[in-house]
Amino acid sequence: MAEFISNSFSRRNFIKGIAGGLVTTTLIPSNASAENNRDFLTILHTNDVHSHIDSFPLNHPKYPGMGGVEARAKLIAQERLIDPDLLLLDAGDMFQGTPYYNYFGGEPELKIMTYMGYDAGTLGNHEFDSGTSGLARVLPFAGFPILNANYGFEGSELENRILPYKILRKKGYKIGVFGLGINLKGLVDKRLSGKVVYHDPITISQSTAEMLRRNKKCDLVICLSHLGFKYPDNQVSDLVLATKSADIDVIIGGHTHTFLDEPVFEKGLNGKKILISQAGWAGVRLGKITVNFNRESQEKKNFSSTVIEIKKTSDI
Repeated sequence: MAEFISNSFSRRNFIKGIAGGLVTTTLIPSNASAENNRDFLTILHTNDVHSHIDSFPLNHPKYPGMGGVEARAKLIAQERLIDPDLLLLDAGDMFQGTPYYNYFGGEPELKIMTYMGYDAGTLGNHEFDSGTSGLARVLPFAGFPILNANYGFEGSELENRILPYKILRKKGYKIGVFGLGINLKGLVDKRLSGKVVYHDPITISQSTAEMLRRNKKCDLVICLSHLGFKYPDNQVSDLVLATKSADIDVIIGGHTHTFLDEPVFEKGLNGKKILISQAGWAGVRLGKITVNFNRESQEKKNFSSTVIEIKKTSDI
């Protein structure tokens, strides 16, 4: 596998760039810059990349020259020059979609995300395509926590290896991040999901977000959701989740491959607007959310959001 990683990416100089410092150096925060920018935080996010390590070919009818981990790494490095202490998150389905996963079971994807400096990710249904044992085998290659709060893993190979939430500290703020997953029934063969138990995401999100906000005193609460943006029926979605939430600030979604050109704001239980964002699929976009903090009042935060197209031929 190590030989595969080295040889496969040498032709695009990707790993050479990482080894030479492209990502490693940008992960080292500039204390002066971080202090000057302490009242805003950048959140970069992806979802449903589906093992698209290479960019689409230039003659692709829909995504010519778009995507690819090399271009994404350069964009992330560029954003870190502006905000060295940014958050980098993924909303699931990192796996399945190209021969990279079929041959190597997710190892390259997790290694590359680690090189890029991801802070956390959540589980999508395709993370189970090689079964719980297959996922457990490649988890050590993730140098970042994989989060899910509404799956029970007792008695499986994943027990005590998937965290429900993680508290990250950025610029003196406490950022609580937790994950939610879709019901695997009908999406994942029971032989693959094994002993994983699905729990109602609405109930779990309410208790988890409340705990992060009130007990852990988090300044910002982010849900990494692989529930889907919206559905024509009553299936739980990000829009439904927001209306049932009181303590979530941001929902970063996945599963439905929704291209949101701008964020959607949905009112929660207490009337507070919750930002919802999703960045399509296949790694052709990088979502960017900017949070402006008010140090005098935790409740007074302003949000803005955009998406950046990832293009191999871009001048980045």
